[in-house]
Amino acid sequence: MSDAIAIRRGTVRDRAFVVELGRRVSPTSVSSLRLALPPLVEGAYERLVEYVLAREHDVLVADVDGAARGFALLLYDLPDEITLTEQAFIAYMAVEPDWQRRGVGRRLLASIEDLARQRGLPYLSLMVTEDNAPARALYETSGFSTERRMMTKAL
Repeated sequence: MSDAIAIRRGTVRDRAFVVELGRRVSPTSVSSLRLALPPLVEGAYERLVEYVLAREHDVLVADVDGAARGFALLLYDLPDEITLTEQAFIAYMAVEPDWQRRGVGRRLLASIEDLARQRGLPYLSLMVTEDNAPARALYETSGFSTERRMMTKAL
C-alpha cells in the first residue's frame, strides 16, 4: 500500500468527523439479539462522545494522505470495575468502511498502546460486540484476550 497512515492527537476541528463517522458505523456496536432503532443507537453514541470529552481522555485521528480515515476515543480514568486496576480504555474506535482492513485500525491500536505505556498503565481494555467479527479479529491478532463475556437471553 502506498498510502501513508499518520496518527495524530485530535483537536476540536476533528469533532465533526468523530461524531459523523461514529454515527455512521454505530450499528456495528449493536448485537443481533437486540432490536435497536438507528436514532437511538446514534444518540447513545453521541452521549458516549460527550462522556469521553468530559473525562481524562485522548482522541487519536488516523490520516491517510492528509484525510481523516479513522479515530479512537481513549479514556484514562476508568479503572477495571472489579479489581479497580488502572487501565487505558478504548471507549470507541472507528475506521471509514472503505478503509477497513488496510492497516488504519492496526496503526491506531499501536499508537494507543504507546500512549498507555508512556503513562505506565498496566492494561489496555475495550468492549466489542460479539457479532463484529472483523473488529474481534483485529483485536485478537493485536494481542487482546477475552476477559469477561456478557450473555443475554431474549425473552
